[in-house]
Amino acid sequence: MAETLSIPQGGSKEDIYREILPQIRALMEGEDNLTANLANIAAVLDMAFGRLWTGFYLNDGDTLVLGPFQGPLACTRIPLKPVPKGVCGAAADKRETLIVPDVDKFPGHIACSGATRSEIVVPLVHAGETRLVLDIDSAQPDAFDATDKHYLEDLVDLIRLHHYACA
Repeated sequence: MAETLSIPQGGSKEDIYREILPQIRALMEGEDNLTANLANIAAVLDMAFGRLWTGFYLNDGDTLVLGPFQGPLACTRIPLKPVPKGVCGAAADKRETLIVPDVDKFPGHIACSGATRSEIVVPLVHAGETRLVLDIDSAQPDAFDATDKHYLEDLVDLIRLHHYACA
């Protein structure tokens, strides 16, 4: 298991993702505990990008429940039923990545932190069901783009393959 993280200084966002994804894969090797892996992934993403909030919500049937994260205090439960709430609920329900350039313009946005200006949420879908979502908030508007979407979807797929593909 790697205990240090190599992050390219002065590199592009894509350079950083290309550098950290193999390191995340190495962190997960030999570790089957989902919570441990999600905690390390949140820490790596936080160290690499320093966003306002980076973490996971796990599907608990009618709600998404707070999982490992880095950042300020967060909402503990996000309703999925009877109607999905917020960006996380919408992404989980639609089973697709959502990029929100301005959270104030997203109908039903849940303001866990008033400092959040933009957000990306990537669902992990297995066997037709959203199992968890990766949620990243930024204090800057329009902070996320197609590069984030591409690499974060690759990351979530890595989690899916490691923890759900054989289940």
